Amino acid sequence: MTGRHGTPPDPGAPAPPDGGRSGTRTVRAPRTARPRTPGRGVPLPLLAPALLGLAFLLVPLLALLLRAPWRSLPEQLTSPEVWQALRLSLVCATAATVLSLVIGVPLAWLLARTDFPGRGLVRALVTLPLVLPPVVGGVALLLALGRNGVVGQWLDAWFGITLPFTTTGVVLAETFVAMPFLVISVEGTLRAADPRYEEAATTLGASRFTAFRRVTLPLIAPGIAAGSVLAWARALGEFGATITFAGNFPGRTQTMPLAVYLALQNDPAAAIALSLVLLAVSIAVLAGLRDRWMRTV
Repeated sequence: MTGRHGTPPDPGAPAPPDGGRSGTRTVRAPRTARPRTPGRGVPLPLLAPALLGLAFLLVPLLALLLRAPWRSLPEQLTSPEVWQALRLSLVCATAATVLSLVIGVPLAWLLARTDFPGRGLVRALVTLPLVLPPVVGGVALLLALGRNGVVGQWLDAWFGITLPFTTTGVVLAETFVAMPFLVISVEGTLRAADPRYEEAATTLGASRFTAFRRVTLPLIAPGIAAGSVLAWARALGEFGATITFAGNFPGRTQTMPLAVYLALQNDPAAAIALSLVLLAVSIAVLAGLRDRWMRTV
């Protein structure tokens, strides 16, 4: 018996899988290294600080749960002051988020899609409230929009509008500290999106605004949603700028963080109960929206 080309087969060679009927050699695929399971072999110099950071974030929340007055909690939460402050917090945080969307998304598009002198400086100024102490932001708002402020004096003289120590003042203070989160998120999404889709729309006759509305907005919708969630959560927990610019008047400017601060001085149990409400609302919002809009592939 000879091979296909007339050469005798090697008696020591292993038989092919089909018993030698086909006369062709079987080439085995090279072995690939099995991917290592994440989490195995974590270096101790990285694991110890990671666990310490996790404990640093979780222990205060656990202490809040352990020290909560669970027996008197229903009585604490059913008081009219709590629901008044919670309703005001939700309304103002939502209004601040809507205002951030209206003026923040165009600002993010301007920073991401246009080139103008001083763009880096403008971006730095937009993100300044992220690192600026909120109390300083409240003082700046008073100097700008107060009754004797740079802009506020003209609003009062021409239109009779007074913004400080009003519910509108709460919305403006929360917008000032929360909008940069939205702008950063949307600008990053715009930079990652392919601008050729907008260019194709404009070459087909669409205006720049139509291309933005019909093409760009659907592309960056996840980034807008993620930024809105971050802005809403930041506005919900705002304290410093709110108490400086809008004051602490129950039913008008007293949001949940301000109510917690006031209750901590007189009734610590009530402060813990209010803190639990804010904690539950924040966790519910982030847990419900993160998997849908903030998922990274």
